[in-house]
Amino acid sequence: MTDHPGATIIPFNGKMPVIHPSAFIAPGCRIIGDVEIGEDVSVWYNCVIRADVNRIRIGARTNIQDGTVVHCDSPDEGHGPAEGYPTLIGEEVLIGHMAMIHGCTLLDRAFIGLSTVVMNGCVVESDAMLAAGALLSPGKTVPHRQLWAGRPAKYMRDLSDEALIGMREGVERYVHNGKAHKGVVKAAR
Repeated sequence: MTDHPGATIIPFNGKMPVIHPSAFIAPGCRIIGDVEIGEDVSVWYNCVIRADVNRIRIGARTNIQDGTVVHCDSPDEGHGPAEGYPTLIGEEVLIGHMAMIHGCTLLDRAFIGLSTVVMNGCVVESDAMLAAGALLSPGKTVPHRQLWAGRPAKYMRDLSDEALIGMREGVERYVHNGKAHKGVVKAAR
């Protein structure tokens, strides 16, 4: 696709990724199948977003940082819900470098730290944070305004108003930085 030089964007099972024109998709990304990416999203260098067995949705102003893998899980009779595990990412979500996001739901303004793993059936609620290096085991929920950390992740403390302000400032920085990188990549063609 000419709008995203250096990225591989391919259909799978008749489903082509749908990417908002304002999104920044960095060179080296691989986006496959039933994926929808919203307005002002930034997907950074060498990410993989593969929706070959279910769907992936990414809301406006979310950023998915370098090296992250986003996948989903198929329906499996007798194991899990009938619809399987899509990956549903809300608006203004911050996802740190090298995260593994798999068959889970990240609500608006969730924060996912560097090198975290979020597994099937998990939910990270709005304004909640999963600390760097954490592993959220299948089916767990990080409630609104809580910080969880560790492997396996567990509750650490409630988040302060200052922490939430910092998360929102991070969203703004990534939207701005994504636009800057998009301009540089286009100019380099």
